[in-house]
Amino acid sequence: MDHQDETFMTEALKLAQRGIEQGDGGPFGAVVVMDGRIIGHGWNQVIRRNDPTAHAEIVAIREACSHAASYHLPGSVLYTTCEPCPMCLSAAYWAHIDRLVYAAEADDAAAIGFNDSFIQAELHKPRDGRAMATQQLLRERSLALFR
Repeated sequence: MDHQDETFMTEALKLAQRGIEQGDGGPFGAVVVMDGRIIGHGWNQVIRRNDPTAHAEIVAIREACSHAASYHLPGSVLYTTCEPCPMCLSAAYWAHIDRLVYAAEADDAAAIGFNDSFIQAELHKPRDGRAMATQQLLRERSLALFR
């Protein structure tokens, strides 16, 4: 860990505290850093926005992409107060973020009621074995759009 990592993680922790104080969601904050500058910041806003995707990392990645005018963020680092859930980790990969730095572990979040182990398990099941009913429909029409 270098001084810069600690500085940016401290900012993510401050954002998490802000979200807690405002009652916006869970104790999660995140920043996206590029070239030594924060280009995206966020805290959990699930409750405030009534949006299950408004996790700190997603909010920060969206802001960073807007700032960069690109959906790819090569050369960037995501600092987050907790190991990302599957959705947030996927978003970081889709954004081509180079490095992830996190504070608390997924097990720490699970211990206070933010448990994503069910989702983790579902991702490894075949489609017809998942808890959510899944049906394929009109594939050929969709494939025409792919072409």
